[in-house]
Amino acid sequence: MTGAPTNAPSASAPSAVAGAAGTPVATFAGRRVALFGLGGSGLATARALLAGGADVAAWDDSPASRARAAEAGVPVVDLAGADWSAFAALLLSPGVPLTHPQPHWTVERAKAAGAPVIGDIELFCRERAARAPDAPFVAITGTNGKSTTTALIAHLLAHAGRETALGGNIGTAILSLPPPAPQRTHVVECSSYQIDLAPSLNPTVGVFLNVTPDHIDRHGTIAHYAAVKERLVAGAQTAVIATDDAFTAAAAARLEAAGKPVERVRTDGPHGAGWSCDGARLLRDGVAFADLAGSSSLRGRHNAQNALCASAAVAALGVDLATIAAGLATFPGLAHRMEQVARRGNVLFINDSKATNADSADKALRAFPGGVFWILGGRPKEGGIASLNGLFARISKAYLIGDATESFAATLEEGKVAYERCGTLDVALRRAADAAAASGLPEAVVLLSPACASFDQYPSFEARGEDFRKQVAMWLAARPQ
Repeated sequence: MTGAPTNAPSASAPSAVAGAAGTPVATFAGRRVALFGLGGSGLATARALLAGGADVAAWDDSPASRARAAEAGVPVVDLAGADWSAFAALLLSPGVPLTHPQPHWTVERAKAAGAPVIGDIELFCRERAARAPDAPFVAITGTNGKSTTTALIAHLLAHAGRETALGGNIGTAILSLPPPAPQRTHVVECSSYQIDLAPSLNPTVGVFLNVTPDHIDRHGTIAHYAAVKERLVAGAQTAVIATDDAFTAAAAARLEAAGKPVERVRTDGPHGAGWSCDGARLLRDGVAFADLAGSSSLRGRHNAQNALCASAAVAALGVDLATIAAGLATFPGLAHRMEQVARRGNVLFINDSKATNADSADKALRAFPGGVFWILGGRPKEGGIASLNGLFARISKAYLIGDATESFAATLEEGKVAYERCGTLDVALRRAADAAAASGLPEAVVLLSPACASFDQYPSFEARGEDFRKQVAMWLAARPQ
């Protein structure tokens, strides 16, 4: 079993400091450590440990991954036959089960030997504590919007002239970034898996966006999933929390009761103290400081939440509101997240392939008042799309693909939404685009917002989004202006 790959960075993501040398991990110098999972972040972790003087024994169930590691100079050792009493820690890839549905066998062996089970974020935190404990560090989590908010924070800091290092779950492994330093701000997206492996996570600013059902197979219950995510802000010097859902609101209340600084963000009012929005206008303590109207990269209320959280995080690091507003206006957006791919006549093509659950698709549908030709489907998640019933009036027609076709068709029938079974994305795109072009609507939106994982037909949401772009380009080429 290999670790889950982190998301590939978008071409439009802010550029981070080149980190070819990465961050050597000296906190395990001279000690023997086990490492399981030799995907991208696992290899980066092994290199960092070796560079810092650790004695590494690495393993992966995949022969191909083991071969790549050996070629890179990483010592490959079959951990099944290893002496676990000799290990100071187990470094676990975030893609490997820690607790649910059951602990991985390496976790059981480590616990029996009394060795802590940690990940690359924890190693970074220990290096920061040893090297430069005051080095600015922003960590971001939430079910939806993590990557956009992370990239936006890095963009705003770069716009303000700050040196930034962008990575974590958004792309570059954290230990492949340059080391923590007082003049350098690390901006790091953290998944719940990574937080679970980082007991000393203590960012300068922690951002907690939202909680909706996701990854329950890995955390057992949504309450445990939310509790794991809350750890990121619990250890932060300043917590930025979007309190639009019950889990995040409760987290903010707990931290405030403990006397910790909390910057509250609301997108559903009121417009008093804290960070809020009035339509596309962003407010701090009731006073507008920026306007997202006309922004193609920060469209919709969910992106207002992302922008408010990013603004609050950057303001906590001393950036003024005028600089923040100017930075928001120049943010190019991220690929596969409400990405405007093309416009032809009355037809707008939006690639929201990252919408892998119903809550994400909800945000996309709310961004348009109507005229949506919706492409959806894939490998469904718990709950399907029944929660989107209140938005069905915005949909002109739905185009179904993948494994979810029959279950989604039943929901759409109940909601009286016209739909077609298309099977694959190429068919869905052609039918949706043809219908949108012929609709006569002032604006017809061909929206890929699948509300599903991609793994029935694609290796990743990125691959699905790239196919959407390709199919749009082919449709446009066949109909020259």
